[in-house]
Amino acid sequence: MPHEDDPIMSDAELPDDALAARRERDELRDRLLRTAADFDNYRKRIERERRDLSDAIVADLARDVLPVVDDLERALATPADQASAESYRRGVELIHRQLVDVLRRRGVESIEVVGRDFDTAWHEAVASEPAHGHRDGEITAEVRRGYRVGSRLLRPAMVKVAKA
Repeated sequence: MPHEDDPIMSDAELPDDALAARRERDELRDRLLRTAADFDNYRKRIERERRDLSDAIVADLARDVLPVVDDLERALATPADQASAESYRRGVELIHRQLVDVLRRRGVESIEVVGRDFDTAWHEAVASEPAHGHRDGEITAEVRRGYRVGSRLLRPAMVKVAKA
């Protein structure tokens, strides 16, 4: 028989309530380990699904953009001379419209800025200039267009702002 200070006792030596507590502890430990393993598997599956979804989105967008890239490469491969400058420009404008249309179909919108009040959440000021006839803080010019998808900012607009 173990000594009273010996914490390890066989199941046969334990009173019934202590034996029940030990079994419950073992069941809870086993359930905890299973739950932790299930959660780890869930986390890995979610990460894999998120990666797969991201790859699918990029591939879908790339399929829409690649024809635009092809058109740009054809335009750049065309020898440029003064006589063809106007047709070259029309071709580039057509390609630009094609790319803007791809972005629009994907929910990408440009941010209209001229005449609006400067907002640091949507605009990046690159210059301020005295501008008669404009309110203080009014955007007077767009330097680089900004874009958003829904309410999510993709890129702030670079702007010039009126200074009173």
